[in-house]
Amino acid sequence: MPMKSRGGAGELGMRSVIHRKWIFFPCLGSFFAGMFFTNRMWMVPESKGIPRTSSEDQRIKLKSDGCNLNLVVKSNSNYSQGEVTKTQHAVETLGKKTISTSEMKLIYSKTEHESILNGTAASGTAKTVQSTSKRKYFMVIGINTAFSSRKRRDSVRATWMPEVEKRKRLEEEKGIIIRFVIGHSSTSGGILDKAIEAEEKLHGDFLRLNHVEGYLELSAKTKTYLATAVALWDAEFYVKVDDDVHVNLATLGLTLARHHTKRRVYLGCMKSGPVLAQNGVKYHEPEFWKFGEVGNKYFRHATGQLYAISKDLAMYISKNQDMLHQYANEDVSLGSWFIGLNVFHIDDRRLCCGTPPDCEWKALAGQTCVASFDWRCSGICRSVERIMEVHQRCREDDNALWSESFSDTGNSSS
Repeated sequence: MPMKSRGGAGELGMRSVIHRKWIFFPCLGSFFAGMFFTNRMWMVPESKGIPRTSSEDQRIKLKSDGCNLNLVVKSNSNYSQGEVTKTQHAVETLGKKTISTSEMKLIYSKTEHESILNGTAASGTAKTVQSTSKRKYFMVIGINTAFSSRKRRDSVRATWMPEVEKRKRLEEEKGIIIRFVIGHSSTSGGILDKAIEAEEKLHGDFLRLNHVEGYLELSAKTKTYLATAVALWDAEFYVKVDDDVHVNLATLGLTLARHHTKRRVYLGCMKSGPVLAQNGVKYHEPEFWKFGEVGNKYFRHATGQLYAISKDLAMYISKNQDMLHQYANEDVSLGSWFIGLNVFHIDDRRLCCGTPPDCEWKALAGQTCVASFDWRCSGICRSVERIMEVHQRCREDDNALWSESFSDTGNSSS
């Protein structure tokens, strides 16, 4: 019995050992099967992107903030820290490559745009810039006008402003652009706007602004005009003149040409009138308190009938127009925008001659005026009736405009 008992026990022990060995293989197979079906082991491709299942899309997200991509990995107990680090590194590398390409395109576009405006080509982009750059002009003249000023415009066309064909020739040969400047009525597409559209079809001499017309909005109109003109025409100078002022174009061109090598030029008849604090008076200044004690005068600024600024100042206004303060008077506003800047103020009294006999005497003395008007009317009094008389008595030689050379921009593009 004892022997049987020992023999039986030994046999049972041997069977137990055999069973445990065979059990190890099914367990190992089950382990690998589980790893396969639960995506426990997965690889991150190095160059062809990152394949993700729907479960992985819930765990890994690309968070965009402007142009910055950040990998956000939600915690999950099924992922080891090493695998998360590898995934994050792969996605960040892909994101940086995408960002780098986008940033380079943005920088290239900005550089190309600035190069066109400055008349120079960025390194390595000369051919592209040359093919898309604007033609360079000498000056752009914007004639400020209103919906009710049709007769004034016709009187200007009949005197100092060249007719259609000559105006086109002036643009081509002399690089001089002349346009009547006007915005839109408060009722867009109304009868006032349609009248301007019909006039534009007849003469083709308007620059329409994204601006609602109004006397109290002249400062805003000036900003919009300069910003629009800079965007459309790459010129050395930008001029603003009222539609009741007589202008000698050749004399204006020669005057500006003497300063074309200077930077930040602000040219006009500089004045410093009183700040009018009293309500109800013409040219009342609602913000009079900003100019110190009652009775003080404004800072020096060009009178609004005619002034000119160089391209760099026009671009400054265009780029900063949202931050530039607007005073009640347009010429004061313009002068205030240059305070604190290193601007070259040029006070030229030929830009504000009186009507005959003043401008006539000066013309006979060889000092032809650039612009003529009546100070008491802030323009030519009854300009529709009188501008022809002023033109006949104070105008420059008829051939002066075509015989003078103002700049080397007349027939160039660069």
